[in-house]
Amino acid sequence: MAARKKASATATTTAAAADTKPAQIEHKSPESTSPDPQIAPPKLGVIGKLCLFFSIPYFYLLFFHYKIDQEFRRSILINAGLSLAGFFVTVKMIPVASRYVLRRSLFGYDINKKGTPQGTVKVPESLGIVVGIVFLVLAIVFQYFNFTADSSWLVEYNAALASICFMILLGFVDDVLDVPWRVKLVLPSFATLPLLMAYAGHTTIIIPKPLIPYVGLEVLDLGWVYILYMALLAVFCTNSINIHAGLNGLEVGQTVVIAFAIMIHNIMQIGASSDPEYQQAHAFSIYLVQPLLATSLALFSYNWYPSSVFVGDTYTVFAGMTMAVVGILGHFSETLLIFFIPQVLNFLLSVPQLFGFVKCPRHRLPRFNPETGLLTGTQDGTLVNFYLRVFGPKSEKSLCIHLLIVQAIGCCFCFLLRHLLAGWYK
Repeated sequence: MAARKKASATATTTAAAADTKPAQIEHKSPESTSPDPQIAPPKLGVIGKLCLFFSIPYFYLLFFHYKIDQEFRRSILINAGLSLAGFFVTVKMIPVASRYVLRRSLFGYDINKKGTPQGTVKVPESLGIVVGIVFLVLAIVFQYFNFTADSSWLVEYNAALASICFMILLGFVDDVLDVPWRVKLVLPSFATLPLLMAYAGHTTIIIPKPLIPYVGLEVLDLGWVYILYMALLAVFCTNSINIHAGLNGLEVGQTVVIAFAIMIHNIMQIGASSDPEYQQAHAFSIYLVQPLLATSLALFSYNWYPSSVFVGDTYTVFAGMTMAVVGILGHFSETLLIFFIPQVLNFLLSVPQLFGFVKCPRHRLPRFNPETGLLTGTQDGTLVNFYLRVFGPKSEKSLCIHLLIVQAIGCCFCFLLRHLLAGWYK
């Protein structure tokens, strides 16, 4: 549910129809010789500040705070180097891909700028496909440096890539064919099958010490119930990024914040544990999150306000599935759900409309006032509108920053909660 409207077949009626019905994709003849529009250059200054903010605490924990095995450090650094290369490749590839999608009329208009000159600009759509492809190439190349042919982790690693690849394909199909949202809820279930079939981890939970007298067990094996939970978690993560959207930079921004929190969590768990299998599980998670963060930052440089490209459902479902995969195979799926606190709240606010109890418009976006340049919250059940109703009208950029801060606070709460509860399990 990005803040855009796909182009209509009749250009003269596009603006009038923007808020009432889905517009059809405009198809141009292959013989068209009109010059390719140029997108704005990447906002590398913003990305540089974010990279500095992320890298200092991360590498401090990796090299100084914890005594981490040299082999793990070596693999993490190789993966980080590949991820850095992926960042620059993605930055270079997005303008190229933008020209191709514009030629195929995959573009939209920014609804939150309707009534201004920016609202009439054709913005390339579905640029998440670039991030997904570069991510897969990085993940596959990394196997050469870290896994041997007989590695026990190679099966799960390739199963993870199969699930992610499946979701990228389905996301791009959705961008092109505009799949109904009810179908979107089902598709991740099929995409997670390779992952769940290859899962060889535990299906147990540790009972907190205060509850042991009532439960009678210290460790409870949930069996197939835990497998079902992981499948539902993948469905939730895949769709939650997609419905907590509607602002320039919000989809990619929330992914960047959560990915960074996952990286910090994994380093902390590797440093605090002496179990090689447990450490390997969290290192496995880092091997997939670092490329996700690097390629997402490259996309963020074009998608940040004012956005020159739209990420499309291709990116949102890819990012959600990737984070679900790293949480499941990293054996911290319960913690992952706490990182998604704002997405959980957004889903709960959306339930009445998503399930048909209340009328659900196609675009549940705030109301934009072109005279003031501010967004006003509507009665639609989204966290974006709820935040505006509580704190008043804001500009799109300011609102996105506020919501990303809320996302960061939610991740910090997860760390605090997890460490407070850690004493219950000892």
